[in-house]
Amino acid sequence: MGLERVSAILQGVKSNYETDLFKSIFKEIEMISHISYEQDPRTDTSIRVIADHSRAATFLINDGVLPSNEGRGYVLRRIMRRAMRHGKILGIDGPFLYRASSKVVDLMKEAYPELRETEAFVSKVIQNEEERFSETLDSGLKILREELEQLQKEEKTILSGEVAFRLYDTYGFPLDLTTEILQERGMGFDEEGFRVQMEEQKHKSKQAWQGIGEGKTKEVYRRLANEGMKTIFLGYEEIQSESKILKLIKGNEVVPFAAAGDKIEIVTEKTPFYGEAGGQVGDRGLIFHEEFSLAVENTIKPMEELILHQAKVKRGRVKEGMAAVLQVDGERRKAIALNHTGTHLLQAVLREVLGDHVHQAGSFVSPERLRFDFTHFASMEKKELERVEAIVNQKIRENLKVETKIMDVEEALQTGAMALFGEKYGEKVRVVMVSDFSIELCGGTHTSRTGDIGFFKIVSESGVAAGVRRIEALTGEEAYRFIKEEEKELWEIASSLKSVPGELSSKIERLLERQRELERELSSFQDKLSHEELSNLLPFVKEIKGVKVLSAKVDGKDVKRMREFVDQLKVKIGSGIILLGGQSQNKVSLIMGVTSDLTHRFNANELIKKIALRIGGTGGGRPDFAQAGGTDSKKMDEALKAIDDLI
Repeated sequence: MGLERVSAILQGVKSNYETDLFKSIFKEIEMISHISYEQDPRTDTSIRVIADHSRAATFLINDGVLPSNEGRGYVLRRIMRRAMRHGKILGIDGPFLYRASSKVVDLMKEAYPELRETEAFVSKVIQNEEERFSETLDSGLKILREELEQLQKEEKTILSGEVAFRLYDTYGFPLDLTTEILQERGMGFDEEGFRVQMEEQKHKSKQAWQGIGEGKTKEVYRRLANEGMKTIFLGYEEIQSESKILKLIKGNEVVPFAAAGDKIEIVTEKTPFYGEAGGQVGDRGLIFHEEFSLAVENTIKPMEELILHQAKVKRGRVKEGMAAVLQVDGERRKAIALNHTGTHLLQAVLREVLGDHVHQAGSFVSPERLRFDFTHFASMEKKELERVEAIVNQKIRENLKVETKIMDVEEALQTGAMALFGEKYGEKVRVVMVSDFSIELCGGTHTSRTGDIGFFKIVSESGVAAGVRRIEALTGEEAYRFIKEEEKELWEIASSLKSVPGELSSKIERLLERQRELERELSSFQDKLSHEELSNLLPFVKEIKGVKVLSAKVDGKDVKRMREFVDQLKVKIGSGIILLGGQSQNKVSLIMGVTSDLTHRFNANELIKKIALRIGGTGGGRPDFAQAGGTDSKKMDEALKAIDDLI
């Protein structure tokens, strides 16, 4: 029996919504919306939806689920967006659901103390999603309004299924919201057309999936698993062993043999090769015998207890049932282990620095680098990254012991072991312990002591989704190589500036200050030069039908300087029309200004458009200022004279 039902029975009410678990949330929504509960059945429904969905969203995010377009994340996103839509029905503008979530935490924190620890994170995730959905609504509503206007012009009442699907699929616009808006206008949409579009999309997705041969290959794997085919993994203790070859797969079929040049997948009775899993890449190495040798290019684990070696036959002929030596590339495995243990240290330190709301959202461990995705609501500050890197390296220098234990899953979780949310674990799990600093459920390969890692270097931090950040880092020799490359580049920069790295900051500051001085001197010189040039232009002012007109060509000036000239000349002549022309490479620019007392008679925007045609271009602007560009430089003089004819 659920908590709400128990509360309803104890409080003697007929509905869960009448319990104090909901009443407090209702009051919060009343305050936000300025609408009272139990006043109107329609708004009552919206208030109940918001209250219920805010509770669901709070607990889901607290458990590590984040809004996304797939799986449980998509369920959360739909729940939240439905609540937000009902907020619109209540007339609420801007983010509000995060406030209802805070009330949920206040109500439930005694029974669920973990809500206190994640409150800030949950609130931020909800607020971010609200802001994203607000943008979605704005984009979708704009498109829908345009479509409805077109329907009204054509005196139609049915929106096409294609448009409804585009709103839903491309813009994430809820179908029920589209339906509601249409119903308010006495309209509907082509449901059959929408269904056809949806089926086509599903078919395309299915084709894309099957196009890589995964569906057929998976059937081969399933068949082998159903036959009881298993591989014993020896890789935690050794990187070389002997074993019997059980099956060979070529293409998507089981074959009895393979010859030199063939690419095959091999199932063996036992193996030291680690199959790609848990974010860790598969091993590479050799499988050999006196009659053949194979280069293992990757190792995968498509089914539980089934490990396949993806290899190319380099020499000889290999047959099912033959014995072979399996040898993992030891240096590569070691580099992977350093990065995997480094990932565990990173997660523990992130939780220490940022808070317990940090959970793994994905990872990738290769010999070259590690990538760790984690839940966090903002980009990390420079000081936070520096602190994380410093603590990880401190733990490396402490040379902590790394141990593994096989434990009952419940026992492991009770020790505080970190588990990946949503991952299915068996009764027995492997626990990796870095002293008492990090404890995680993990099936990957690790180093025996943190000191083996040598050095840890963060190379980037970025966002990958709402509420999810990503850190990429290097360890061991790759980290050392990265630092040396940075150092080399620093020395090259210092050398080009005739300095040394330790003095670069002061050297660059002096250079920047000198640049600022030169810019000030240049600006002063240009002002003096401009003053002279402007004075030289004034004698060319003529009067046409009582209006002062100045049209002239100015050389060596960019558009910005020409605009400044026009503004200054308008001031100098007091009343009149200015037209300046300039040329840069093959492009012609025209700038026109009309003093405010004449804009009722002469519109710069209209005049420049006519003159621009002379230079093969276009232009526009305001009544008092406009500019144009063209490509026919030979017609510059003709364009400048054209102003006389237009006045």
